[in-house]
Amino acid sequence: MAIQYKSVEEVQAMRLAGIIVGETLELIRQSIAVGVTTKKLDAIAEAHIRARGAIPSFMGYHGFPATICASINDEIVHGIPGDRVIGDGDVVSIDCGAIFAGWHGDAAFTVGVGRVDSKDQAMIDTCQASLWAGIAAARIGGHVSDIGHAVERSIKSHGRYGILQEYTGHGIGTEMHQEPHVANYGKPGRGPELVPGLALAVEPMITRGSHRNRTLSDEWTVVSLDHSRAAHFEETFTLMPDGRPYVLTSLDGGRSALAQLGVEAYAD
Repeated sequence: MAIQYKSVEEVQAMRLAGIIVGETLELIRQSIAVGVTTKKLDAIAEAHIRARGAIPSFMGYHGFPATICASINDEIVHGIPGDRVIGDGDVVSIDCGAIFAGWHGDAAFTVGVGRVDSKDQAMIDTCQASLWAGIAAARIGGHVSDIGHAVERSIKSHGRYGILQEYTGHGIGTEMHQEPHVANYGKPGRGPELVPGLALAVEPMITRGSHRNRTLSDEWTVVSLDHSRAAHFEETFTLMPDGRPYVLTSLDGGRSALAQLGVEAYAD
């Protein structure tokens, strides 16, 4: 599949899908609590996406049966919502996508629930910081691998974590998964050139132990092989013609997070 480049008008259309994803994740974040089932969170997500006139990206995608991925503790990604009850101290990762007017948005976050182990919180904070470091490293004329290099460097600066290699970020637009792949590690200066209108979903996934993993018998849920806990963050972004990053799935366009790294984001 060829890389898809968007015009400014098409980026603004994608922004509408991104806002719906951002709103949905914020609703879920507010709803996550001890005693809540992942099925309940899924229902909240689907109701909001459909109320906004959008379609859940994940539902039916290669047979996936839900609106969100809900992965807990040693589940890294692609967990299927169900009757599982969130417990005190659980680490919960939520991934969500929506289609609006033919354009996709895709984002994820991880949160500790209740009394959170300090090492789990450090892992969550590390993963989140690496996401923003990756986006902040994107420059017109740079290369896709600059993002993964910055993600890896950020993670390693905070300690020893397993960085998943088989699962990467990706191009996104009129389809949820497009070229190019956006690895979360590697050397800079490689891969396609970063240009305005190349929309990318950056999504680091790390564990407190080894990066090695396996897929459960449900053929979706990916768990760490050593049962170590995991974190996953994701945002969809692009570079605008003036060079500023525009985080399409962040409600403020990424301004507050990127400002902390000395980067000015594009303003809506």
